[in-house]
Amino acid sequence: MIRSHLVLLPLLAALAAGCAHRAPPADAPAPAATALPARWAGAAPALAPAADWWAGFDDPLLASLVDEAQAHNLELRSAATALARARALRDVAGAGQGPVLGTGGSAGRSRSSNRSANSLRIGLDASWEADLFGAGHAATAAAQAAADAAAATLQATRLAVAAEAGLAYLQWQGAAAQRQVAAASLASLLQTQELVQLRQRAGLVGALEVEQAGAAVDQARARVSTLQHTQAQAEHALAVLLGRPPAALADRLAAAPRRPAMAPALPALPQPAELLQRRWDLQAARQRITGQLATLAQREAERRPRLTLSGNLALLAATLSALGGSGALVAGVAAAVDWTVFDGGAGAARVAAQQAALEAARIDWQAAALVALQDVEDGLSSLATAGERVQSLQRASAAADEALRLARIGYQAGLSDFLVLLDSERSALGAADALASARTDLASSHVRLYKALGGGWASEPHRPHTPGPRP
Repeated sequence: MIRSHLVLLPLLAALAAGCAHRAPPADAPAPAATALPARWAGAAPALAPAADWWAGFDDPLLASLVDEAQAHNLELRSAATALARARALRDVAGAGQGPVLGTGGSAGRSRSSNRSANSLRIGLDASWEADLFGAGHAATAAAQAAADAAAATLQATRLAVAAEAGLAYLQWQGAAAQRQVAAASLASLLQTQELVQLRQRAGLVGALEVEQAGAAVDQARARVSTLQHTQAQAEHALAVLLGRPPAALADRLAAAPRRPAMAPALPALPQPAELLQRRWDLQAARQRITGQLATLAQREAERRPRLTLSGNLALLAATLSALGGSGALVAGVAAAVDWTVFDGGAGAARVAAQQAALEAARIDWQAAALVALQDVEDGLSSLATAGERVQSLQRASAAADEALRLARIGYQAGLSDFLVLLDSERSALGAADALASARTDLASSHVRLYKALGGGWASEPHRPHTPGPRP
């Protein structure tokens, strides 16, 4: 009898596995409702790609800061922890499809009337729920999709951290360049003020020109203070991106050389349709569709019958010495079918709710795809206009400097009015300040375009794996 039970259990398991209906692999094609343009509206540069795009700025300090941000940024570490959790939950879901084996023992004593009885048991218990309609496989596929989405989110966060660190550094350098311009302008205005005071003592000008010169000096000092605050804010933001206290980079940045922001080479632009595979945030959104689709299959399968097979093999006796006897071995096998025939519509409601969740995930993907296209178009437009702006302001700054030189000569010779000199000072300051700001904007436009394109790349991007049925 024991032998027949032992043979029956694997036969039932094989029968259940043979008739099991596996849910189709959970795959989420890109929603067709999002119309993609055939090409970009902006001019598309076609230069060599670079995975570490920040190296194109030829600034060792920038490269070092981005590397530190990649290693220590707290948001990035949180995304890595979320990935580890998602992978652990995937393993939990996969383990739920296998059999469960346990062992245990018990001892008891009962008394009835004048009789007492002892009971000792040591045994093995096994159970397995047959995945007849693919609910377990769908749950595993959903967990795998969640892990793939977390992996893509980690890569998207890595790119965002690198871009934000680069932008903060460029803003710091830009503020430093503008502050140098303001300091040079202040020094020039102080010379002008000194010249006006000398002319007043000589009786050549009145108090009005002295007050105007003093007001211009005070305005220049206020501009220097404002830029100092802007520079400090960029420094603090950069330190936090590196996972450090806001003031931690003060000494390091103070010793850094002041250099104008240099625009790097751009990667070859992918076609708009290829962008959907380049952007990690879009890959994460796509995997969330895959997960919702698998969960929908799970909800539908949960409304069907469930078959559970169980068996046990034990030693049962009244004394310890009797546990080793030939009659102590007992075995059993059982099969149970559970099917909720009526649940008041709860099962159908769960399916409907999951269908709505799936549709919401698809809409989120479409919205993210449109935003990605907008990011690239905005980046191309910003890059083109920033380049033109730098060229125009270079000419304007050179002309303003020459006008200032001529105005100062004319004022010293008594051939021009003080207001002409003062206006020339302001024009030269404004043009130089705008040029420094435009150079920062041009370099920042490169960073934003790299971010919009999903970063630089040296090879095809990783595509998350969608698992097939587990054995």
